[in-house]
Amino acid sequence: MLTADQTAIIKATVPILETGGEALTTHFYKIMLGEYPQVRPLFNQAHQASGAQPRALANGVLIYAKNIDRLQELGPLAAQIVNKHVALQVLPEHYPIVGACLLRAIREVLGADIATDAVIDAWAAAYQQLADLLIGAERDLYDKLVAAPGGWRGARAFRVTRKQVESTEITSFHLEPADSEPVLDFTPGQYLGLRLVIGGQEVRRNYSLSAAPNGRSYRISVKREPGGLASNFLHDHVKEGDTLDIFPPAGEFVLQDSPSPLVLISGGVGITPTLAMAEAALAKGDREVIFLHYARNRNAYAFGKTLEDWASRHPRFRHFTVLEHGGEGEARALGRPVIEHLQNWLPAALDCDVYFLGPKPFMAAIKRFLSVLGLPDTHRRYEFFGPAEALD
Repeated sequence: MLTADQTAIIKATVPILETGGEALTTHFYKIMLGEYPQVRPLFNQAHQASGAQPRALANGVLIYAKNIDRLQELGPLAAQIVNKHVALQVLPEHYPIVGACLLRAIREVLGADIATDAVIDAWAAAYQQLADLLIGAERDLYDKLVAAPGGWRGARAFRVTRKQVESTEITSFHLEPADSEPVLDFTPGQYLGLRLVIGGQEVRRNYSLSAAPNGRSYRISVKREPGGLASNFLHDHVKEGDTLDIFPPAGEFVLQDSPSPLVLISGGVGITPTLAMAEAALAKGDREVIFLHYARNRNAYAFGKTLEDWASRHPRFRHFTVLEHGGEGEARALGRPVIEHLQNWLPAALDCDVYFLGPKPFMAAIKRFLSVLGLPDTHRRYEFFGPAEALD
């Protein structure tokens, strides 16, 4: 428990974090990833190189400092962190490493004049408070996953029973447990954690589940990223019959029960969790489903036959595809997202729940359009692939 003086010190560092937080977190990652190889598999080095991970952490630290005396405000952020950690199997023994590196980074970046002993002590207490909160929540979620039918803890071997090319960029992997036992149910929108060994190096990644739960198998659909260590390994080297180490499903960006029309808007590989959401909603048959997808061109457009099949079998399903380039006969429109698409294809009364995800600029545009149209915040949900960043 922080003292009143320590709480005041944390809040007094907010202006420093607003201007120098990213420099601090960049130095933190340099220390930790350079000196503690055991935590490297938990971090995507591409996100380090792009600066996305340090920016996301800096934003998280800032939000924590601003709300240090009202932790209930951290609900959505804490839930996102807990699910990401569980998907990658972050363990209690990792937290002291993070804490030591964070305090060292604060001292080295801010200097002794600002990072006094009192400041370091306050941040040590604040970090321990957050660590205890996260460790407890993660323990509860781990226990819940183990206790559920088909559940497990840690890695479980799954066999690749089918490898299906969906487009020039996306390939699906159908996974069944090597032990032939039932698999854990999940909520559409969640993702799996994978543990891979590439060139002798352990790598962990999260991939969205792209088909509705069936109790027997999972499907992930992976985009080949230029220079992507894990995605290129999966595309080029993993074949049918191979086994992969899989962590249980996790994620808080999930389909909510609602009688309102469901609108799913995706860009590129953002289509993957929306497929699972749409399939599950159509199986229940109790709501209208409107599916908007944006792809770069016809070669990058995946799952078109699936959408056409759903449209032929489900009268309450409508789909609209927009290609940025070419494919006049295959798309409802050409070009990039514009507000007129939403005006024309969403319910006129906007009595709907909208889920959207894709590249950051795409999501920023969709969020802006929905705001202009007047859709309340409570009726829109989105998630990032990778570290969460501000859309505004």
